[in-house]
Amino acid sequence: MAAETFDVVVIGAGPVGEVAAERAAMGGLKVALLEHERFGGECSYWACIPSKALLRPGNLLAAAKRMPGVPIGDALDPEKVLARRDWFTGKGDDSGQVEWARGAGIEPVRGYGRITGEREVTLDDGRVFSARHAVIVCTGSVPRTPRIPGLDTIAPWGSREATSATEVPGRLGVLGGGVVGVEMAQAWARLGSRVDLVITGDRPLPRLPEFAGDLVLDGLREAGVRVHPNSGLAEVSVVDGGTRLKLAGGDEIVVDELLVATGRAPATSTIGLDVLGLPADGPLQVDESGRVSAVEGGWLYGAGDVTGRALLTHQGKYAARVVGDSVAARARGEEISTEPWSRYSATADHHAVPQVVFTDPEVTSVGLTEARDGSADRVVDIDIAVAGSSLHADGYQGKARMVVDTERGVVLGVTFVGQDVAELLHSATIAVVGEVPLDRLWHAVPAFPTISEVWLRLLEAYGL
Repeated sequence: MAAETFDVVVIGAGPVGEVAAERAAMGGLKVALLEHERFGGECSYWACIPSKALLRPGNLLAAAKRMPGVPIGDALDPEKVLARRDWFTGKGDDSGQVEWARGAGIEPVRGYGRITGEREVTLDDGRVFSARHAVIVCTGSVPRTPRIPGLDTIAPWGSREATSATEVPGRLGVLGGGVVGVEMAQAWARLGSRVDLVITGDRPLPRLPEFAGDLVLDGLREAGVRVHPNSGLAEVSVVDGGTRLKLAGGDEIVVDELLVATGRAPATSTIGLDVLGLPADGPLQVDESGRVSAVEGGWLYGAGDVTGRALLTHQGKYAARVVGDSVAARARGEEISTEPWSRYSATADHHAVPQVVFTDPEVTSVGLTEARDGSADRVVDIDIAVAGSSLHADGYQGKARMVVDTERGVVLGVTFVGQDVAELLHSATIAVVGEVPLDRLWHAVPAFPTISEVWLRLLEAYGL
């Protein structure tokens, strides 16, 4: 079969692949965008969008209960919540995303793409696509499945099943205290499930400061989640009426569904990397422009989760902009700079990765969460206790942390935990990326009465 030739072939049409394709097309290149499932990808149909649609109603109900005088009920309406989630995901209809691609000058192609040679991708139907300049891999990530006796005897939920279920399970077990585990445990508990969350440590979210995990733990319990800390799942078995979970400490729980939320891995094992002499699985090792330097000729690129750098949709889209622009510039014969913070360098992957955990309370962080070993960094911790937070909710509970490079006088990282703190994150990201001096940040006056006054309190606690 004769090859179809394009300037760029992008494998994977999730948000990352869409952005990479769009930027390359904006640079004047002819682009094919390959997708074997749904255009719009994991985030649109099974992750970011539906999970937040499930979480938001419960967060609003909890917030309303903290506000005297607001007429509310005691529970959510699951049918309406699930219907709203389905509206956001279009019930899996990706025709709008396909039309968007065509409107952006991109050729959408359905099929499973596998690299079969230099600048060559072959689909499962036998069609061959040849790239004049670049192949960009944007295949995302897949859930990690732990080896637990008996797990293979049931059909456990992964993140997809957790966000797309059409009925509220009566009893839900959740294994894993990371972002997916805590978000889905709280969402389904507020929708009416009896939820048991099994975690290995003292608190969830172990990669964040302890106060973040502690406040989220309180929020989970307030939502009715039964948390089993310092535990694990030793064995799974099928019993009459459900699935029995034997915990590491010997306790047993019977559930109707089990969500396994134990992390994700780059989706590289089936895309043909072995043809190029690269490891068949594991992350694609890329430079700051997204190019895989180990491949001769410099034609292979990667962006997003597939690189293992920062497994977040927004960070993947950021890297995709860099990749698409880099490919287009090199196709024009330009010499590009990948110096830190330049247009063709995904520098923020290393210094300023913003993240939000959309539980109640919310957790946000960007940059460092702890002082660097052997450094003169200083960590400032305060309660979020300003007029704005008090007006926001009776009994408002929140914490803030700022990590400062005392030698340069700039912010290296910020963490906020509390109701409605997600919208504070971008100000922190700007402070970190811009390396705004603290004495200049003092002049960024927060409006009264908003929760943003926490910035003033952090600077005062630092000593300005």
